[in-house]
Amino acid sequence: MEANTTLVIGIVCSSFVIFQVLFHFVSYWFSAKVSPGYSSLSVEKKIEWNSRVVSTCHSLLVGTFGLYLFFFDEATIADPLWGDPSLVKLNIATTSGYLISDLLIILLNWKVIGDKFFVIHHCSALAAFFFVLKRGVLAYIANFRLLAELSSPFVNQRWFFEALKYPKFSKANVINGILMTVVFFIVRIIAIPPMYFYMYSVYGTEPFIRVGFTVQFIWLSSCLVLDVMNVMWMIKITKGCLKVISLIRQEKAKNSLQNGKLD
Repeated sequence: MEANTTLVIGIVCSSFVIFQVLFHFVSYWFSAKVSPGYSSLSVEKKIEWNSRVVSTCHSLLVGTFGLYLFFFDEATIADPLWGDPSLVKLNIATTSGYLISDLLIILLNWKVIGDKFFVIHHCSALAAFFFVLKRGVLAYIANFRLLAELSSPFVNQRWFFEALKYPKFSKANVINGILMTVVFFIVRIIAIPPMYFYMYSVYGTEPFIRVGFTVQFIWLSSCLVLDVMNVMWMIKITKGCLKVISLIRQEKAKNSLQNGKLD
């Protein structure tokens, strides 16, 4: 158990250091490349740019591994509450290191990228992950929640397009916007009902009782906090997507009318 705890702490610390180094490397790399788009950004925008590049790297890493575990980790699939969490712990420890790193970056640059919702999001996730890493419970559930990270690359890409002043109606922007909405809905909204249905189905069972009140409370409260924010973000994303689609239709109708006029 001690060896396992040491390994988990080592992964969390290593992840923290790696993502901190990556954050500063991104700044150095883009500055050295003298990228016109990056060079034209304000200092504040550059900080957020670096943070979002790191976020995308983290999301692709843990999201892809999490998807593999979701389908093929037999131990946690067979017993979502108490299944052997060895592989899932690796993914969660990596994410925990990233969340701590990102929290530090946010706090050190609060005037630039400070956002209370991100702080609440990170702290809620860390509180839940702590019990998974310490007690080895709810590994499948924690990994299931991690799949939400698969939407982050599209969200970040939308910000990159805006920072580089890409036209809202550009093909790349529109395609990314649609993909962002669809993927966000699948991994963050559709995933909500099965989570609470499973929680209801195991309520009162021996494995659930054995988890303990503290973990039960953290499980429910962290899910509620994260899901409320996900729904809020989904509403905002959907409104933006529908607005762009509506404007595109209006633009097409306008062009069709102009093309139909006689000179």
